[in-house]
Amino acid sequence: MATSKNKSRRRFKPSHIYSIISTALVLFVAGILFLILLHGSKMSDYLKENISFTLILKDDVNDDSAKKLLAELSTQPFVKSADYISKAQAQDIYIEEFGDDYRDMLEGNPLFSSIDIKMNANYTQPDSVMAIQNKLQTNPAVQEFYYESKLVELANNNFKTINIIIIILSLLLGFVAFTLIDSTIRLAMYSQRFLLRSMQLVGATNSFIRKPFLIKGLLNGFISGIIAVALLISLLNVMLNILPDLKALQDFNLTISLFAGIIFLGIFFTIASSYLVVNKYLRMHLDELY
Repeated sequence: MATSKNKSRRRFKPSHIYSIISTALVLFVAGILFLILLHGSKMSDYLKENISFTLILKDDVNDDSAKKLLAELSTQPFVKSADYISKAQAQDIYIEEFGDDYRDMLEGNPLFSSIDIKMNANYTQPDSVMAIQNKLQTNPAVQEFYYESKLVELANNNFKTINIIIIILSLLLGFVAFTLIDSTIRLAMYSQRFLLRSMQLVGATNSFIRKPFLIKGLLNGFISGIIAVALLISLLNVMLNILPDLKALQDFNLTISLFAGIIFLGIFFTIASSYLVVNKYLRMHLDELY
């Protein structure tokens, strides 16, 4: 009798270890996809907020008036940052970038003073930029509002398409993840089907029978989630060492929320699957258990 129990335990423990490992690997793959979605959105915002919009000022606008306009712009909700470039600064920048010192040929400075604007990501939609352009060009000090319209369209359309694809893949992976976890738990609990029926035959209620399996599912899901998070942290550290620029896209709160979500998914999937599997065996006729 003791030998039979020992054999049962040896079969039981490896099956649940395999269940934990399989669930952790599924959650790890799901976490990678969520990390891509998270960093893709951050990268999209980062690129949008680094698009330059140039407000070219009229030639008769002096430095004091330009700085007053700069102060007004800095208070606007669509402005992330704004920098004033005087005519003299524009001249120095031109000579440094193009290596063409035109001062020997021209008496004056033909360049205009300007204000370089970086917008918040939410305001870089083409229609929003157009509305801002129309508003700013009504200012008597402004001669022209210049920006690369194609770059704005690409920054919005390409990342929007990528985000939609990743969201669809995430939903599909969520379905696949639940299916795989459910199958793994079914296999793990297969050897316990006669124990369930024995408990039922001696008068135990269904809720009493389900309770230990649900607790076991909760524990297994939590452990699987922790393993998946540990793997994700290791992967993230490796990627940050290879690509240090990714640090600029890091959002600590969102990343912690993602890790908590992975653990929650592990617990939810294992509990839900354990509940369904136990109910299945409890409803089966004795002949169907063989």
